[in-house]
Amino acid sequence: MSWFESFILGLVQGLTEFLPVSSSAHLRLTAAFSGWEDPGAAFTAITQIGTEAAVLLYFRKDIVRIISSWFRSLFDKSMRGDHDATMGWLVIVGSIPIGVLGVTLKDQIEGPFRDLRVTATTLIVMGIVLGFADRLAARDEAGGRHRAARERKSLRELGVRDGLIFGFCQAMALIPGVSRSGATISGGLFMGYTREAAARYSFLLAIPAVLASGAFELKDAAEGGHVSWGPTLFATVIAFVVGYAVIAWFMKFITTKSFMPFVVYRIALGVLLLVLVAMGVLSPDAGEPAVG
Repeated sequence: MSWFESFILGLVQGLTEFLPVSSSAHLRLTAAFSGWEDPGAAFTAITQIGTEAAVLLYFRKDIVRIISSWFRSLFDKSMRGDHDATMGWLVIVGSIPIGVLGVTLKDQIEGPFRDLRVTATTLIVMGIVLGFADRLAARDEAGGRHRAARERKSLRELGVRDGLIFGFCQAMALIPGVSRSGATISGGLFMGYTREAAARYSFLLAIPAVLASGAFELKDAAEGGHVSWGPTLFATVIAFVVGYAVIAWFMKFITTKSFMPFVVYRIALGVLLLVLVAMGVLSPDAGEPAVG
């Protein structure tokens, strides 16, 4: 991998990780359209550490408060009803599905799931799902001629059942094209949460999953020696800087705007990709790493 490739891929990772458009799909497509080799699951997982560092920085006050309250609740029974302590447990519970499925489906994630036809299909399907979820939220917020506006839930109303559902939604992002934030935010909107609450929990829930995945891939890469460390670390730094800016923008955007621009983009990109594969312009495995 060249330094130029690592810069572009790090930029793409930072721009798309927190938007509901799938960073793994865009890394895959950037390689395919550029005629580069697929950066691979290891590169994706390691650069995601950079974007997750942006989450740690942006939500640092929330994270410190949650970790502190959670630890104190282990020894102080009076703290166990505290919202922040509860959030600590809910992040742990919500991380279980992706941990189990990530290990179970590792071979599929690095193999069949990277087929461009799969990526295109998930872009379209999850785009439609996000569109329905967004319309449901908009209808509740606006009310109607014969119904009052419906108040949506905040994270203070999050329980174990909803935490697990969020977790299973996040696990769907193991398939390129789904989008971690897109799946979890859609799930949250269908369960009646506000856009801001769904996005905030989505970002917090991603922390243990991404850091664990990155550590796992770092271990494999160190043992196998199949990662270009210089360009990969450079891409990780780029992803961190760009990712932080995107989080700040996105959290402001969702308080007043609809997700429909992302819905249209996902569907259009998915359809374009299917057409290009059907016409033979792109191979289903375009950009895959060379074997041997």
